[in-house]
Amino acid sequence: MSRSQQPPRPDHRGRAVKSGRSRTRTPWGTISRERVIGAALKVIEAGRYEQMTIRSLAAELNVAPMSLYRHVRNKDDLLDEVVDRLLARRWRPRAKAQDWQAWIAEAADRLRRFLVTQPAALHVYLAHPVVSPAAIARMEAMIGVLHEALGDEEEAKRAYGTIHTYTIGFAALEASRAHSTVGSHEGDEALARQLAGYTTSEQFMQGLRYLIEAIEHRAVALHDAQAAARIGDVRRRQSMPRRSAQAAGGAAP
Repeated sequence: MSRSQQPPRPDHRGRAVKSGRSRTRTPWGTISRERVIGAALKVIEAGRYEQMTIRSLAAELNVAPMSLYRHVRNKDDLLDEVVDRLLARRWRPRAKAQDWQAWIAEAADRLRRFLVTQPAALHVYLAHPVVSPAAIARMEAMIGVLHEALGDEEEAKRAYGTIHTYTIGFAALEASRAHSTVGSHEGDEALARQLAGYTTSEQFMQGLRYLIEAIEHRAVALHDAQAAARIGDVRRRQSMPRRSAQAAGGAAP
């Protein structure tokens, strides 16, 4: 009897198992959340994010797709974790220097580059507010620098929000136009090239400088207004005893 004609051999439970070259499944209990995340990291870092699915990842790990759902809720849950780990490696600028504006600009530019070069990260940031550990650490660090520079915590939070949304929006536009063709009509080609220049890294930094300068100008104006208000309050309090004394002196006996 040839090999192909041999009856299936039973497994340890008595079920028939086909002989052949199919790979043996990974033993039960050897897959963990950490292994699933590690496999997804390799796929995404290799530039295969668009092709990654729970099924393809299960094939990479040599397990049934349903096995992965014991460790991750769904693909979005998996992506959130992977993106958080990638962000933790890349967002940090150099050690904080005296120039807070340069530090903030570098931190924002690192996020922009991260989002443009990692489609999975851009997908996550556009899908929902990111509150992963690395994202929160980044936010707190930037708000801390802004608070120290601007002197007001609420202003620092608003400034961070402005810079953060500008960065994500710019990255989304830059990424979407990275592979687009310039000029659909001959007469529009020059204008199209001009508009394409608005999504370059140089343009991002120029726009960021505008934002940071405006944030600083607002902080100075707010500080001056608060100082003027305090001076006015002091003068009013100082004048109150004199007015009271004058009123008492002019009162009828």
